[in-house]
Amino acid sequence: MTKSKCVLILLLLGSLGVSVSAQTGSVQSLAEAVDRHYNALQSLQAKFVETYRGSGIQREESGTLWLKKPGKMRWDYTSPRQKLFVSDGKTAWFYVPGEARVQRAPVKKMDDLRSPLRYLLGKTKLQKELAGLSLAPDITPTTPGDVVLRGVPRHSRDQISQVLLEITPAHQISSLRLDQTDGSTTEFRFTEQKENVAVADSSFQFSPPAGAEVIDAEDLGN
Repeated sequence: MTKSKCVLILLLLGSLGVSVSAQTGSVQSLAEAVDRHYNALQSLQAKFVETYRGSGIQREESGTLWLKKPGKMRWDYTSPRQKLFVSDGKTAWFYVPGEARVQRAPVKKMDDLRSPLRYLLGKTKLQKELAGLSLAPDITPTTPGDVVLRGVPRHSRDQISQVLLEITPAHQISSLRLDQTDGSTTEFRFTEQKENVAVADSSFQFSPPAGAEVIDAEDLGN
């Protein structure tokens, strides 16, 4: 994960039973419904696909994501190679099995694309995090019936030109795309979302392998 990709990602996933369309409610009411649902969750599990496009290349990775209050997150990358990004809410670690080094960063100082997801299961408000939040009728959703919202992260305007969130009729955010000022894009797509799953706190703890060099960094991964 390069420094240019370190941005605010705000994902607030799902509120059941309310139709999502321009005709059934305002952007404000939609955002508030998403906020209420996810602020009430205790944990979340989902499959993810992360796609980067830029400088003439495209890179796709996938795996499983777990989130748990307060501020815990675990990304298990399984394709095309194994990688682990894990945080207990205070310290984040990035490790590629078989390598002789481990990267470490304090969560509060970390500048990484994935790190703000720890606020997903908290008390974040979508409209406070994304300036100019609005419908994006010019963007075709991946799945018919979904709605796309756009906004600009208030704390990363120098890096991100816009954020696009695709929301399902169940108020789940099925994808989030970041259009960066350098012309590149990073997109996360989420499937098989499971709410309030049982996951032990130990899943968010990490001990470096014996002999591995621990490197302190702000931007974890590559």
